[in-house]
Amino acid sequence: MKLNPEKVNIGLALVVAVLAGAALPALSQQATQSTTQSAQPAAQTPAPALPDAPVATAVFPNGPTVVMDTSMGRITCQFFQKQAPNAVANFIGLAEGTKDWTDPTTNKLMRHKKYYDGTTFHRVIPEFMVQGGDPTGTGTGGPGYAFDDEFDPNLNFDMPGRLAMANSGPNTNASQFFITELAQDSLNQHYTIFGQCDDSSVTVVKTIARVERDGNDKPLSPVVLQKVTIVREGEKIPPTPAPPAQPQQ
Repeated sequence: MKLNPEKVNIGLALVVAVLAGAALPALSQQATQSTTQSAQPAAQTPAPALPDAPVATAVFPNGPTVVMDTSMGRITCQFFQKQAPNAVANFIGLAEGTKDWTDPTTNKLMRHKKYYDGTTFHRVIPEFMVQGGDPTGTGTGGPGYAFDDEFDPNLNFDMPGRLAMANSGPNTNASQFFITELAQDSLNQHYTIFGQCDDSSVTVVKTIARVERDGNDKPLSPVVLQKVTIVREGEKIPPTPAPPAQPQQ
């Protein structure tokens, strides 16, 4: 039987069409999958975790309070007893007369005698600090001994009113102390901080720092530390002394 060429061509065309129609969905599906895959973001390698920044630990005053009644007003500070136990114990012992010391003028051993009462602020500098604790009033006197520094990395001169030990170099603390008027970052970890004074006390410090003084920053008229009182937990702050009576004219 002969095949009709026209019918054969028509048949082939139908087969090709059917095959092409079957292939289109598959190609369309592959194209869709390819597009979907290319639309997905490429997987990224997680960035390495950064180390945590060091967190400063807040340090709050603890222990007894010292009340310094001066000829220009009252200064009240609470000690950092945990951070500077030796400096605090030394100051309390000298203030209350329970610690022996050598008189820098006579070289006589003093017992049961309060050290700070009646001393002066021998060096005052505005916007910096006021310094005291020398019975000679010259900045060279002391109790006849020295003790080591006590530094806490979290306790610095980052605010006004820091009560700290004066020194002449590392581990030369004795009796002289100073109180800052402003933050003093340059002093950090060079001077033992052993107390924090309140805001009203900083005002008194500012007043003392602005008295007339000589070329060595010593007040021309003495600013006297009249009385030092240690107030322990549960004890009351002593009443503020009455101002001296003004002479009648």
